[in-house]
Amino acid sequence: MSLALPSHFRGALPPPQKFSLRSPLPIKQNSLWRIDAGAVRTLTWLEDGTNITTGIWGPGDMVGKALSTVDPYQIECLTTVDATLLPIEFNQIPTEWLLTHLQHAEALIVIRSYRRVDTMLVKLLGWLAKRFGRSVNSGNLIDLRLTHQDLAELVGTTRVTITRTLGQFEEQGLIERLSLHRILLKEYDTWHYEI
Repeated sequence: MSLALPSHFRGALPPPQKFSLRSPLPIKQNSLWRIDAGAVRTLTWLEDGTNITTGIWGPGDMVGKALSTVDPYQIECLTTVDATLLPIEFNQIPTEWLLTHLQHAEALIVIRSYRRVDTMLVKLLGWLAKRFGRSVNSGNLIDLRLTHQDLAELVGTTRVTITRTLGQFEEQGLIERLSLHRILLKEYDTWHYEI
């Protein structure tokens, strides 16, 4: 879903900028990045260095420090990304942008609220498939190339636990792990994971 730009932006947009995999988007005061192509994650980290992913964002989404109160705050590319920098004051951010941002963040909060890691991971993979997957013959391909560490940071567990749980899902036929950290979620609408 692409969010409409306020009228004062039309005709005055700077050209999109290109960013490579794992590079950060610069944090600019009084500006938001509109993701035109690709996917990014927003994150912060604790005093001990533990990363906490606060969201995953794709085409049409707006990200930037103006939409967050966490400090430190970083935007990292999960794929190659085209993004447009939009100068904006907080009181000028359209309600539609705020609601979309809130809904995506809220979905991640609910996923993280499950007590069991396997349940969180099933829900996360389903959410990623709906937001970022593309339909292929045997399911939905999540082509974000998330590492096991990325998935661990999304649900608040360890990389080892994610690796073990993904192995169990693969044995059960729920997923297929492909090269370049891609995951094929098998016929998501038809399987039911036993909790």
